[in-house]
Parts: sequence; C-alpha cells; structure tokens
Amino acid sequence: MGESPIDKEITIRKAELGDHARIISVLPDWWGGRDLTAMVPRVFLMHFCDTSLIVEKDGEMVSFLIGFLSPSRPDEGYIHFVGVHPDYRKLGLGATLYERFFELCRTRGRTTVRCCTSPVNKGSIAFHARMGFEILPGDGEADGVPVTRDYNRPGDHKVLFKKIL
Repeated sequence: MGESPIDKEITIRKAELGDHARIISVLPDWWGGRDLTAMVPRVFLMHFCDTSLIVEKDGEMVSFLIGFLSPSRPDEGYIHFVGVHPDYRKLGLGATLYERFFELCRTRGRTTVRCCTSPVNKGSIAFHARMGFEILPGDGEADGVPVTRDYNRPGDHKVLFKKIL
C-alpha cells in the first residue's frame, strides 16, 4: 500500500450496505460538525457497494470511498464521496483509496475518473491536483479557481475534476 506507517495494521475491503450507518455516524465528527449526511444516501451502498471501499484498523472504520462506474458514460468512473478519520489524515489513506478505485476502473475498461469538491475545501483541491486531476473550466470563479455555479442547487458551487487513466 505504499509507505504508510499503518500499512500492516489496516484492512481495505469492499463496502457493504451495513456500512451506511457507520459512515453516517462519523460524518459530523470528521467534518467539524457539518451535517453532510444527505451526501451519502443509503442507495449508494445498495447499488455501488462493489465499487466503494472501506478502510479499517482494528475493526474501526478509518476511511471510506464511495465511487461508481457510470452507466451513462461507459468510459467513466466517478468518485462521489471520500472520508478519512482526522487522526489518520496525511498517512496516504486517501491516495491509496483513489489508486484502488483507479485500478478498479482500469480493469473494467474505464479510462476517465471524475469528481468534484466545494471551492472552500482547499485541502481537497490540493489533494486532487497531487493525484493528477485537472480542474475543468466552469462558469464562474472562486478564489482564483474555476467553479461550476449552482451545481446541485442554487448557491452550491463546485470545482469539477477529471483524470485520464
């Protein structure tokens, strides 16, 4: 898995429907009190569990990735939501999950991965740049970064990313 100091102590597995409650329960703590539960509906783990991943250490979930292979765009995969426990950040877990998803996409004939983040999430923007994603042009700008305005609803601007595998 790379050079992470917890390599020998973690397990990476496919997500299961039963992981939904675990994911929902950690969101407020992992995002500083923000309620992001609406971002991870149960249906994602019902229909995309084989392309979503859970990282555990000693039975505790320390990271997850919710991703899927687009049924409408047969050459694309999409990373919908990723979380890393605050105590396990900067250890390479996010990058490892992304690399696992990239490999899953490659083995299933996908050549492009897309995702998005909020323009206020500077850490996420920097992470995606390090992972080789390009920021796509948008119809606006926030702090010098292109954004697509009103992405999911009015006022919900997003930075859109694309990576060619």
